This record gives sequence, structure tokens and C-alpha cells, in this order.
Amino acid sequence: MTEATLRPARCRVSVVIKALNEEENICAAIESCLAAVAEVGGEVILADSHSTDRTVELASRYPIRIVQLANPGERCCGVGPQLGYQHSFGEYVYIMDGDMRMLRGFLPQALMFLAQHPEVAGIGGRVVELNSESMEYRERALRAAVHLAPGEVDRLDGGGLYRRLAIAETGYFSDRNLHSYEEFDLAVRLRSLGWKLWRLPVKAVTHYGHESPPYQLLLRRWRSLYACGLGELVRAATGERQMRLILRGARELRIYTAVLVWWAVLLAALLWPAPAPARLAVFAALAAAPLLVMLWRKRSLRRAAYSVVSWCFNAAGLVRGLLRARRPAREPIESRVIQDPPSMLEPHPPHYA
Repeated sequence: MTEATLRPARCRVSVVIKALNEEENICAAIESCLAAVAEVGGEVILADSHSTDRTVELASRYPIRIVQLANPGERCCGVGPQLGYQHSFGEYVYIMDGDMRMLRGFLPQALMFLAQHPEVAGIGGRVVELNSESMEYRERALRAAVHLAPGEVDRLDGGGLYRRLAIAETGYFSDRNLHSYEEFDLAVRLRSLGWKLWRLPVKAVTHYGHESPPYQLLLRRWRSLYACGLGELVRAATGERQMRLILRGARELRIYTAVLVWWAVLLAALLWPAPAPARLAVFAALAAAPLLVMLWRKRSLRRAAYSVVSWCFNAAGLVRGLLRARRPAREPIESRVIQDPPSMLEPHPPHYA
């Protein structure tokens, strides 16, 4: 079963929490969303990617809709938002992760802005990152600073509130084939149709990222296919109108392509018809060049080494993603409804802190 047979009346806002094994965070995430939605009216939906811990059990204590992915083999970043969207009824849809907490005050301001700017398809706020110790998240924050600045933006990383009308024009919320880059994919599809995206200088959510050591996190992203997301994105956009926006906006695509060229040059150096000492000297110089450049830029051997290793992982993931088979993105995701709330939330003073 993919859709409820009897659809309730449309509501104001649907907040979708996408989660997998978030038993430590899910109660706080749900309570924060219920408090936020109570300000404007709407519903909260847990889109569970077939958790194996107590996520669903704990979530069942709250008056929310709980839907679950039927086939755990389909887990990926693009499935969660689409799963929640296909079971949502809000005129506006907000997407957030299970390790986030929504902050009161954002939704009323976002709705007011959208009412005043009909050309804007989606709006985000400030994402307050609480894990400032992780090297992975420090590096990501530096790269994403331009996307997180207030004003018109080219994507809404970290979640956002979207018009259902705009989403309907694109055909689907998120691409079920993507293991990452699902928010950027939605952004370029919307922008290619003439819609705009905006970020307010208002705190929207808090987030506490992974505690995994950086190299362990790279390995996990390789095993989970997260590293394949950019290649999957490019494959999906090939021949489509949003491709030019991807080529313009995905700076990392140029970096990973350069890494692939670097690998080809290294291989050519080994096969160069010259004496072995000369070949090895050229190979060593070429192999060390990116590390030396990053050492000069980062002023830290640890950060420079991590950058180069991360590039290599992601360049390999780019190729792997380009070669992965796709399912139709508009095809409904097979799922089951575990719990339906007795009624949708109307605006009232919040009961959850």
C-alpha cells in the first residue's frame, strides 16, 4: 500500500521527519516539530526508512503519522523525503532529519514571506550546527557558507519549507535513486522552471552531526553509497534542463573530475617509456602535488591529507554513481502506514517544549 485510500482535507503545513535508527534523537525531534506546527496548524509525519531500533516504538507515543519504507533495500537519502511527501497533505511541506530539532518562530515568518513572494518555491532558515568539534563538519561549513547566507540561494541544504504547488510542477519531491544531493537536485529542478529559493536570517533548526572519526565516516559513506550521490545526480540530469545549473553550482564536480584526470596522468607516468628511476620520480612528484598544494592552503598536514583522501573517495563514488541503474523517480515508493493521528493540529499554544 502506497497511499491512504481516504485522503484527509488539505492542511497548512506538513513537517516530515526522515529517520533511520534515531532512537536517541527522535523524541526531541518530534516534540520540537509538534511545538512548531502548533503555531501555524498542520501535521507531523515520520518517514521511517525501516529502522531496526526503537525509533518507531518511541514515535508511536505522539499524535503523528508514521509511515515506513516497505523494502529496506531501497534505503537512501532520496527515499525519505519522497516517502514523507507522498503521505503528506500540507499546502507547504517542511523536510528535516531525525537528528535535528525544529525551533519555534521560523514557520510563521517563513509562511508570511512565501505569501508576500509568490515566485519563491522554498524557504529555509539558519541551521545551527552544534557539533563544532568534527573536522568533517568544520570543512563542510566552510564549503557551504555561501549556501547558508541569508537572501536568495541556489539550494536549501539542511531542510526547508516548500510550496506543494511548486513541487507538483517538478513531478516529485526527491529522487528515490539518490544516495545524497537530494536537496540540490530538488533545487535545480525548481530553479530550472523559474522558481526561486530563499533563506531567512532566522534560526530554523539545530543539528548535531556524526561523532564518527573523519576517515571512518568516509568508509561508512562508501559502504552506504552516500559517496555515489553526485554521480547519480549527474546521470539523472543528463539531457534535462537542470543540467546546466548542476554544472554551474556543483563546484565539487569539477574537483572530482580533476582527480580522475590526476589518476589518469599518474597511470600514464608509470607507463611512460622512460627509465624506471625517471618514471618513479615523475610519479612521486605528481602524487605529492595535490597534498603540497592543500598543505599550503590549509596550513595543516592533517586537514590537507583529509582533503585529498576525501577527494579520492568521492571521485571514485562519482564514477560508481554514474554507472548505477535507476528506477523511475515518479514511481510511488512502496510503504505502509503504521499510525495515523486522530486529527491534524490546529494553531494553538504549543504543548511541547
